[in-house]
Amino acid sequence: MKQAGFTLVEMMISLFIGGLILGGVMFTYIGMKVTTKDTMTIGELQESGRLAINIMQRDIEQVGFWGTFYDDSFTAINTTTLASPTGDCSEGDNNGSFPNLASSSNFKGLFAKVAVDSSELSCINNPLAGTDILQVKFLQGRQLQVEAGANQTQSDENYFIAEQESARFVRGVIDPATVNLNASIWPYSHHSYYISEQTYTVNNKSITVPALMRKRLVGNSMTTETIMEGVENMRFVFGLDTTSDSRVDTYRSIDDMSIAQWENQKGVLTVQVFLLIRALQPDPGISIKNQTYILGEDANSRTLTFSDNFRRTVFTTTIRLNNAGSNLWRI
Repeated sequence: MKQAGFTLVEMMISLFIGGLILGGVMFTYIGMKVTTKDTMTIGELQESGRLAINIMQRDIEQVGFWGTFYDDSFTAINTTTLASPTGDCSEGDNNGSFPNLASSSNFKGLFAKVAVDSSELSCINNPLAGTDILQVKFLQGRQLQVEAGANQTQSDENYFIAEQESARFVRGVIDPATVNLNASIWPYSHHSYYISEQTYTVNNKSITVPALMRKRLVGNSMTTETIMEGVENMRFVFGLDTTSDSRVDTYRSIDDMSIAQWENQKGVLTVQVFLLIRALQPDPGISIKNQTYILGEDANSRTLTFSDNFRRTVFTTTIRLNNAGSNLWRI
């Protein structure tokens, strides 16, 4: 019985066609792999930037809110304060966690500076030079109940007891017998945000990444927290009301802010936040052509240029201080 097979020409044609199909499949697979990797990296950048801004926004928009205490400043006549905590974050007069009643300066609920030294605000070690530091003191927007059998205060936490013409900073469980019926009680916070490099181990490999950090008042000391990895630079611009009409009439960078403007609790109406977010690891497979990033549009805008394989993106938002100018909250 005669048997017929493929000729050499047919085999070559088959191999050629098979090679084309295999090449197409491989090209599609590689393209999908690269696209998936790029999509994941971009998604991580978007998520990091969004979360970092949301966390800071919740704090910033509370600045200036002092519950049912309606005086414009804290003095020895209307305020009972606490001593500075261990490792307090402070720079300048009356800028610690609690008001200094012996000072002639107003207590600063909002303050910012550019990091230039290895130690800043007497509490921050090794911040990234050329990045901004933001310090905020505020009441968390949750009024507490202090009643027998329903006392929501806890030991080693800080609170603010507010009445119309008197204020008390206290720590620990509050005795209901010491609180007037018309007083309101609030959790009190002091946060200082900055950027520093952190080292982690990923897949048995040590990597160093920039991160948004926070010093937070807990009890009688300042603790250190990592808020978000990948935040490489941070800048703030402040919208001021200099004509007392409750409208922003000028924008100032940190270098242009005066001590008097930091002390004016009602003068800062908005805070513009600019964040430069960076991928945690470089991508050797890409060549990024434009690596110049600008934080801000004012005369003092910060221009940053790189020559590496890290993906980056800039996030910006404007936060309105609900408790400044004519927007003061009243309960």
